[in-house]
Amino acid sequence: MNQALMLIMSAGVVLGGMDRILGNKLGLGEPFEKGFLLLGPMALSMTGMICLTPVLADVLSRVVVPFYRLIGVDPAMLGSLLAIDMGGYQLAKELAADARIGSYAGLVVSAIFGCTLVFTIPVGMGMVPDGDRPLFARGIMLGLTAMPVGLITGGLLSGLTLLGCLRQNLPVFALALLLLAGLRWIPDHMVKGFCLLAEGIKVFVTAGLVLAAVESLTGWNPVPNMTPIEDAMGVVASIGVVMLGSLPAAELLRRALERPLGRLGGRLGLKPESLTGMLVSLATPLPALSMYHQLDRRGKVAAAAFLVSGASLLSAHMGFVVGTQPDMLPPLTAGKLSGALTAAVLALWTQRRDQTAAGTR
Repeated sequence: MNQALMLIMSAGVVLGGMDRILGNKLGLGEPFEKGFLLLGPMALSMTGMICLTPVLADVLSRVVVPFYRLIGVDPAMLGSLLAIDMGGYQLAKELAADARIGSYAGLVVSAIFGCTLVFTIPVGMGMVPDGDRPLFARGIMLGLTAMPVGLITGGLLSGLTLLGCLRQNLPVFALALLLLAGLRWIPDHMVKGFCLLAEGIKVFVTAGLVLAAVESLTGWNPVPNMTPIEDAMGVVASIGVVMLGSLPAAELLRRALERPLGRLGGRLGLKPESLTGMLVSLATPLPALSMYHQLDRRGKVAAAAFLVSGASLLSAHMGFVVGTQPDMLPPLTAGKLSGALTAAVLALWTQRRDQTAAGTR
């Protein structure tokens, strides 16, 4: 599977590059170029966190790790509270007692739960119109409800047992329940809280980037044991190589499935934009969030639910795994897709059930 995915990415690079040379006549040169231009935003959000990860791991090893060990959870699972490309992987590997669990926490759980916690929810709540926030929140809740399917699928393919997977995810499940309660009962306060969390992460990441850059330029740094900025940028660059091919490949996939998705949307009672938004979110959730107001009511809930596990699979997340541990591509892909599809089905089923109940009253 790894080799097949690499061939697909390579084909995307070749087609996108050739089309850029020819003037973007096929519409593939633009996503090729966009994949490279995303290096800047990725580096800005990732580099500082990667540089500070050893320092953060040292602090957490004294404060939180003893509690995790007390409840029988590998400390690596603490890394899953951050997105895969915002330090989650590095933190999980630094804290891991079991390397296999470190890979699972940092590449699978971070790509599902960590991404939802520090990116999808705060960014989504900020981008969707105020009137649509209740539908977005409901979709996120359904996505979190279906999330264990993706976590267990990814865990089994990572070599964990079912019982071991459930045990390791106890803190994740507990925090997910708190999120469900908050989104259900105090959504406005949750929005403010996530905005503060996003701002705090931005400050932390920027501070790490500044310190690492100063150390590289002068050799002086008041914070010892940081990862050199050159090593951190190497991780970002490896992701960028995959993005060159993944975005053109995702565009070709969207075109190939446009008509089937239109027919499927008709059967499911969804506007074509709703299914297109879900498909596009596999590359990046931002277009789906920007067109959120165009979706029908059922599509808004289903798209938000799909984002919890499915966001960024075909771009940043796949690129990150290829650049770090290519053997973890099957767990990542199967985990995110199974969780996303389960969430979408659950959302459509609950919407249909609610409509049926409303019709009988």
